[in-house]
Amino acid sequence: MTTLAVAGLTKGFGEHPVLTGVDLEVQGGSLTAILGPSGSGKTTLLRVIAGFERADTGSVAIGGRMVDDREHYIAPEHRNIGYVPQEGALFPHLTVGRNVAFGLPKSVRRSGVVGDLLELVGLRGWGRRYPHELSGGQQQRVALARALAIKPSVVLLDEPFSSLDASLRATVRGDVREILRTAGTTAMLVTHDQDEALSWADHVAVIREGRIGQFDTPQHLYEQPVDPGLARFFGDANVVPGVVAGSEVRTPFGALAVSGEVPGPGTDAVVLVRPEQLELTRSPAGAPLTGVVTEYEYYGHDAVVRVRPDRPIGPQTLVVRLNGGSAWTPGTPVGVVSRGPVLAWPAPGPVDPGPGPGRDGEITPT
Repeated sequence: MTTLAVAGLTKGFGEHPVLTGVDLEVQGGSLTAILGPSGSGKTTLLRVIAGFERADTGSVAIGGRMVDDREHYIAPEHRNIGYVPQEGALFPHLTVGRNVAFGLPKSVRRSGVVGDLLELVGLRGWGRRYPHELSGGQQQRVALARALAIKPSVVLLDEPFSSLDASLRATVRGDVREILRTAGTTAMLVTHDQDEALSWADHVAVIREGRIGQFDTPQHLYEQPVDPGLARFFGDANVVPGVVAGSEVRTPFGALAVSGEVPGPGTDAVVLVRPEQLELTRSPAGAPLTGVVTEYEYYGHDAVVRVRPDRPIGPQTLVVRLNGGSAWTPGTPVGVVSRGPVLAWPAPGPVDPGPGPGRDGEITPT
């Protein structure tokens, strides 16, 4: 199983820097997602790894072999990399079988390997069809089979599911994940879809400002982001002010336990409360925070409620995620309660946690 190592990688176009110092090590046989907004440099990183672009500085090594640094440059066709582009890029004039076999020696084409690959991707018997006779998901399976035909050290996938509709996208990415697992292939997926990255990958690298902001398991990235910016990027986030008091932080929701590293006592803090940590009550009296429902979005398995707090607490609107059930009509007064531990980081400047227990345990006047 092949490892992939990137160190100190920079790449720019003209006077525009794109990658400004990327460090990343991918373990052999693992599935890694590169996640970032448009323009963050994720596709540029993939293209440098593939060899379509050359790094300005830094290095890329595949399976311990240096393929790009100041002294070495291995052309893409000699890196033993499988590449699946966004649209599949199948040859329309070639059958499915010939698309998969493209680039293989004739002796290998006759060995039955194409049929085995089509069986692997669930398309046994489809070799004589043409790309226009396939659905979008089937075309992506063929593109993956073609990428696997050369027995690559690493497979790179450049947003291969983005053109599929939502239901098909989930199915195809699950199938692709299983195929790569079965093949034991090291793979890297570029995406801007947080849900896709979380559900597909063993590890996720979040790229921002040309660097890796955090590289971790999906669960740890969601539950322990390194800063508020990462927290907001990884799902809905309510970021409110607070003041650290021992192992707790005093917030507009009252005193809450802190998970992870705790800033020093008395430190002004910014606090992450995920939408699923909030609960609503139709009896606001006695709740640490009150507000009014502004939106209710029902999704069947759950619902998202947006609440405007009755007093300023930082965010103008809180996002609450609840199990399905009775609707919360806009205009309904509610109480808001937080449960479970929260993350806290030192604030960049003084904060006002609002009415509630203050630094000395007294009730701060409204």
